[in-house]
Amino acid sequence: MQMNTLGRSGLSLSHFGLGTMSLLTSNSESEAIHLTHKALDAGINLIDTADIYDNGAIETVLGKALKSRRDEVVLATKIGLPMHGDPQKSGGGRAWITEAVEDSLRRLGTDYIDLYQQHRPDLKTPLEETLRAFEDLIKAGKVRQIGSSTFPAEMLIRAQWAAERENLTGFVSEQAPYSILVRGIEAEVLPTCQRYGMGALVWSPLNGGWLTGKYRRNIEAPEGSRAASGNPFVRADDEAKLTLVEQLAPLAEAAGMSLMQMSLAWTGAHPAVTSTLIGPRTEDQLDALLSAAEISLSAELLDAIDEIVAPGRNVDPRNAGWTAEGLSKAMRRR
Repeated sequence: MQMNTLGRSGLSLSHFGLGTMSLLTSNSESEAIHLTHKALDAGINLIDTADIYDNGAIETVLGKALKSRRDEVVLATKIGLPMHGDPQKSGGGRAWITEAVEDSLRRLGTDYIDLYQQHRPDLKTPLEETLRAFEDLIKAGKVRQIGSSTFPAEMLIRAQWAAERENLTGFVSEQAPYSILVRGIEAEVLPTCQRYGMGALVWSPLNGGWLTGKYRRNIEAPEGSRAASGNPFVRADDEAKLTLVEQLAPLAEAAGMSLMQMSLAWTGAHPAVTSTLIGPRTEDQLDALLSAAEISLSAELLDAIDEIVAPGRNVDPRNAGWTAEGLSKAMRRR
C-alpha cells in the first residue's frame, strides 16, 4: 500500500487508515482483534481511535490487538469530547489532558501515543494552555506528535501562531470529514494545512454509506444501515443526495469501478490528504474497501465529478462536523 508522510511530522502513514469508532458495533472482542490484524496484514499502519469511542472500550480492545504488534503501528487517539457524558471530563484544559492521557495509555497498553489529537475545538480554554499541556506530554515521551480534529481554518491558524509565539511543537495534522458530498474543507482547511506543513487525515469518505450506493430512491434503507437505525444525519429519503448519487454512479460504472471505489480513490486524489480513514465493521467490508487502494482517477473523471458536486460544497451543512463560533447560542444571546 502507498505510504505518505504526515506533514512535517516525519511519520509515514498508509494511504488508508483504520478508523475504529464502529469496531465493536457488530463484533465480539475476538472478532474485533482479528479484523484489526487483518487490516495490518493488508498494509495499513495507521490506526485511529478516541477515548470517547464506546467510553474507552475501543482503546481497550486495541490494546489487546496491538500487544504483539505495537511497533508496526502509528497509533492515533483523541481527547476532548465528554467521557461518559461528563462535561468535567472533556475539553482541552491542562488538568483533563494530564488525566486523560494516562487513561488512554493504560487502556491502549502502550508507553506512548504516536499522534494525540484534540477531538474538537474547546472555545473555553486558551489554545496556549492546550498546546503547553501537549508539549509537556511530548517532552515526557508519552506523545510523539499532536494534531487537531474538525477544526475550522481560522482556529488552525490561531493554533499555529500560538505555537510559534510560545516556541511549542504545534499541531502537525488535522482530521476532518471529507467526501464527494462533503467538500467544505477544500475552501480553507486543506490549503491551511498545506501552508503550515500539516497533514490531513480524512474521515467519513463514504458519507455515512451514501457513496456505497446502498440508499436508493423508493427503496427502504437496508437493515443495519445508519439510515435504518434512525441516525438524523443519514436519511434515506434525502432528495439532494439521492439525486447526486444517481448522477455519480454512472460515472463510476463507465470507468469500470464501483461508486464506493471511485469515492475512496477520490479522497486520496487531493494533494493535501495524507490518509483516508476507513471504518469496516466486517472482514468482507474491509476487503471491499481495500479494493480501492490502488485505483487512480483520471483528470477527466475528476472534472466530471466537479461538475456534479462543486469544489468546496457541503451538500448537507451539518456534515461539516462543527458549528462556527459566532453561530453558537452563547455568542448569539445577550
